[in-house]
Amino acid sequence: MNSRLFAAAFLLGSGTVLASCGGNSEEPVEQQAPEGVEGLSIENPRLILPAVAGNPGVVYFDLVNDSDRNYAVRRADVEGAGRTEMHGSMEMYDGEIAMSPVGPQTVMANDTFTFEPGGFHVMVFDLSPELQAGGETEMTLTVAGGDKASFAVPIQSPGDAR
Repeated sequence: MNSRLFAAAFLLGSGTVLASCGGNSEEPVEQQAPEGVEGLSIENPRLILPAVAGNPGVVYFDLVNDSDRNYAVRRADVEGAGRTEMHGSMEMYDGEIAMSPVGPQTVMANDTFTFEPGGFHVMVFDLSPELQAGGETEMTLTVAGGDKASFAVPIQSPGDAR
């Protein structure tokens, strides 16, 4: 009985949604802007431009989670970059440093996760020539579940302090 009631309610709701999506409406459908991610903020953000044009740049920042839940950051997108990758660095047994793309990174509740030189960072590829030192761009982080939070990121020249 409960499954029949649920099915009837679902079909009724589906019909209402589909009817409101008809092509005869003259009013534009508004898209809702991302709500952000409650409790997530960044500190000390900076995009370091590459020393050689055409090479990738890098984004460092401290990701602060002031909420009571953990978040898994699935991706980072940077305005003006053709592609981004979250990377991790590790020292190899022979003293060499190697870096490679990593999967989602978890920032624990009431904690800070640091993206820093020699550790986790965001590589930015195919940078627009419009990204200039002294300017600013926007980085959007997507967490598991699809919620997004965007932040302003100052742009620095390759010789600036990291």
